Amino acid sequence: MEDLLREYLPILVFLGIAAALGLVLILAAAVIAVRNPEPEKISIYECGFNAFDDARMKFDIRFYLVAILFIIFDLEVAFLFPWAVSFQYIGTLGFWSMLVFLGVLTVGFAYEWKKGALEWE
Repeated sequence: MEDLLREYLPILVFLGIAAALGLVLILAAAVIAVRNPEPEKISIYECGFNAFDDARMKFDIRFYLVAILFIIFDLEVAFLFPWAVSFQYIGTLGFWSMLVFLGVLTVGFAYEWKKGALEWE
């Protein structure tokens, strides 16, 4: 029975430290938090315009463009993680195919930059 308890001791220590850290962070936020925020700070804001305006109003497409660009480059990173983990097993073909993939994405990024898709005016 002692061996079983000794095996679970690191898990219990981890859970104790995690609970203590969570409690400390919650208490620190309660102590340090601003009590009287400005009305502009707590107002509802979404996608560059007020949330309760007319649904048929014109909106700025740049918000959605930035979101799509973020998803594209976020997926690039999602493909890089498994490649990096299995790098020792894939050989030179996997290495060069990933360099081609990164090259295509870099060319696309340079094209977006040149066209001004990342500029916020």
